[in-house]
Amino acid sequence: MIYAILFIYIAIVFLGSLRGTAENANTPEGYFLANRGLGTVALFFTILATNFSAFYFLGFAGAGYRIGYAHYIIMSLGTGFACISFFLLGTKIWALGKIHGFITPAELIYHQTNSKALRWTFAAVMLVFTFPYLALQIIGAGYILENITQGTIPYIWGASFLTFFTIIYVWIGGMKSVAETDLKQGLLMIGLMVVAVITISNSLGGLTAANEKVFAIQPALFSREGVGNAFPPKKWFSLLIFWIFCIPMFPQIFMRFYIAKDVDKLKKSAILYGLIPLFISILPVIVGVLGHLSFPDLVGKETDQILPKMLMAHSSEWFAGLVMTGALAAFMSTLDSQLLALSTIMTRDFVLPFRKDIDLKQQVFIGRIWVVIIALIGLAIAAQPFDTIDDMGRLAFGGLAVLFPVTISVVRWGGVPTFFAILSIVVGELLLIGFYYKYLPSEYLFGFDSSIIVLLTCFGIIGVGKFFRFLRQ
Repeated sequence: MIYAILFIYIAIVFLGSLRGTAENANTPEGYFLANRGLGTVALFFTILATNFSAFYFLGFAGAGYRIGYAHYIIMSLGTGFACISFFLLGTKIWALGKIHGFITPAELIYHQTNSKALRWTFAAVMLVFTFPYLALQIIGAGYILENITQGTIPYIWGASFLTFFTIIYVWIGGMKSVAETDLKQGLLMIGLMVVAVITISNSLGGLTAANEKVFAIQPALFSREGVGNAFPPKKWFSLLIFWIFCIPMFPQIFMRFYIAKDVDKLKKSAILYGLIPLFISILPVIVGVLGHLSFPDLVGKETDQILPKMLMAHSSEWFAGLVMTGALAAFMSTLDSQLLALSTIMTRDFVLPFRKDIDLKQQVFIGRIWVVIIALIGLAIAAQPFDTIDDMGRLAFGGLAVLFPVTISVVRWGGVPTFFAILSIVVGELLLIGFYYKYLPSEYLFGFDSSIIVLLTCFGIIGVGKFFRFLRQ
């Protein structure tokens, strides 16, 4: 039954991807940006499905298991606040992209600063720090297929299968195929998670009764700070505002600011994005918290598999397979967008500047080749995953957020001298790595999350650069 569900789902996604072949016209704007023609609903769902991924299905459930309901508050409000940056940055990025025909984020940075060094630095950071998040989707697919087939499909084989399938439909239709599948996958993801929570909680005696049982054995799961004081006030504040700076810097999100049909549709999709996370973020966290009743002793990587474990334990085999198909939809809807975004960056920012004789059809073909190469690199990273999905996500999110101060200075504040822009990025990434791997003492954080200290440093460097430019005028 599980194999039949998977086959039907894959067939539906594949047939949907064929629609993109007739509409991308083998041009960069068609293949990479769906001819800048997405309406409100399609744009909203492609942003939602692109951002809510393995980190949502497995990462949220795993964090709910380890930390508790405090994770929901942080992620729902923090993610919702990201719509502020959609208005602040996204509308201006859309206007500049429409006027000048930008396709990649770094093209905008280069046009506004005329600095090749900054363009390549910006693009390189997007590549390097998107890879952990890309690999995270592949890891999630491997975990899901291994669990729902009870080991019949080993982790690496499941991860490889879904990777190669995603390569195929991205190769065929580009952004149009991605947007078409994202709409279906987003609806499937939300609907099945709602049903999964209802099914699991009913199996445990009802949602209220199940939560009361968990509270009796581990009340810290219901506290504002979470288990182990995971979110003290300063860290709570840090993570609530962090997503404003992080989410628009994902290359696949940044490029979606270009593809709106008009700015009003972008604004409407931003409003929806600010509201929907308040509802859907709670669902996997509930499953994670209730997981203590059935699997009380999970640690490390095991916690990220609490969702499929709970489904297999508290529902029929066919229903578990159906819900996990929704999870696979979430993984693929992010993986496809990341593959397309990174292949676009490689083609437009690192190949085209040195081969200006390449025509439009050749650009699309080169982009397709990079889709394959990037997917294989992601698969190689997934072969040796981090301790938890949350760890992989944190590294990717922090590294990309470092680009925000430079971006807003270029888009909204009239720019900054190139030296200070590059210095902001380099210093920010070094600090991030230093705190992440504990090369730098935690006392330097003053109780805040490292991301906020890093961002304050980057903004400070940008501020010095603006002052330096003022003195020279």
